[in-house]
Amino acid sequence: MQGTNTYLIGTGPHRVLIDTGEGKPTWKSNLQKVLKEENATVSTVILTHWHPDHIQGVPDVKSICPSAIIHKHTPSKDQKTIENNQVFTVDGATLRTLHTPGHTTDHMAVLLEEEDNAIFTGDNVLGHGTAVFEDLAVYLDSLQKMIDANPTKGYPGHGAVIDDAPGRIREYIGHRQQRENQVVDVLRKTGSKIGSMDIVKIIYVDVPDSLHLAAERGVVKILEKLQSEGKVENVGREWIWQTSSTL
Repeated sequence: MQGTNTYLIGTGPHRVLIDTGEGKPTWKSNLQKVLKEENATVSTVILTHWHPDHIQGVPDVKSICPSAIIHKHTPSKDQKTIENNQVFTVDGATLRTLHTPGHTTDHMAVLLEEEDNAIFTGDNVLGHGTAVFEDLAVYLDSLQKMIDANPTKGYPGHGAVIDDAPGRIREYIGHRQQRENQVVDVLRKTGSKIGSMDIVKIIYVDVPDSLHLAAERGVVKILEKLQSEGKVENVGREWIWQTSSTL
């Protein structure tokens, strides 16, 4: 199973750590080894978002580097906030943060100026597959914000380095638009009430039934976006939808 990527940034005695992983003992020992070899310490930790696989190593960092300051948008106790466009600097690195909600409300991306705005994408954009999101409209806005930052390569929270970050982000936007178009097409063709799982069975006809429940969550997010735009209506106690006159 692919784990969570963490990144140690800088060239001098003080480093920035982006994310802290899942709290695995091997990660702690590897961090200790690298810091000892480079005679360095972690002075700043940037957490891209609150999901456990990105924050569970915080106690390990604090045990190794007690003076490290933990930063997160919407911080917990003993943490400091991260603002949009906040700048963090250490020897060899200038980092600028972007508030990019969608995957989570507190999600942050981070740009590295010394690498022509290489972007640490967190879980908004992955090195493999597609990402999950809480709010589709917000997520799409954040993806566009990431493109507008003119990044080069991407360092994702999971998976391999992305050589062409803008290209991958555009693929994500295109994929989401394709799925939305498919949902709209089904709604138009039925012309009446239809359940979200029925939409899944039409769109994902070649996908095993065991994956339909996961697919339904994405379809529901699309329907919620269309509803916010006045293009569909919820017309029952269950996930049943009806096209509106604006669709």
